[in-house]
Amino acid sequence: MAGCCNPIDYRRLFSRKYASRDAKRYRRRGLGGTSRALVELAGDVNGATVLDVGGGIGAIELELLAAGAERATNVELSGGYEEAATALFSERGLSVLHRVVCCYPDVDALMGAAAEHARRRLVLTYPQQHLVMRLGLRAINLWLRLSGCGFRTYVHPFERILVPAERNGLSLERRERQGFFWESAALVR
Repeated sequence: MAGCCNPIDYRRLFSRKYASRDAKRYRRRGLGGTSRALVELAGDVNGATVLDVGGGIGAIELELLAAGAERATNVELSGGYEEAATALFSERGLSVLHRVVCCYPDVDALMGAAAEHARRRLVLTYPQQHLVMRLGLRAINLWLRLSGCGFRTYVHPFERILVPAERNGLSLERRERQGFFWESAALVR
């Protein structure tokens, strides 16, 4: 998909060290708030095929497989996650193959592609659209630019997230806030 961030910058930011911390935290505490919310929004996954774009260490896939999903695929741009994900899946006798909306500049293309591939349900997490979040992400983007990193973050209006999904036959089932920073939505056919 054209228009994504520079993969080198993305891999630099989401490195093996970052992935190792994620895996360690997941082993100790299980899923974090927004990931747990996505699993809950997914609902009944018995026999389903799951596609997680920006799935990191694969924790969401592990939980959905445990809840009855038949197959799970994690599409992740950063190779830094591969080692940690492989270890987590291996520990559970599985072989390896969440916040991607804020990392992608072309929300229409991203949501259109995701909606095209969703057979029954699409769940996603994205930044809330309040002033504090927009200012915070601008500050992060300034820091990234000053540090020479081409990666950027985005706060897309929910309507821009929803329209391409609706064009592809999905409709909003549920939308809920996850603390102060994140919001999740479930879209269904």
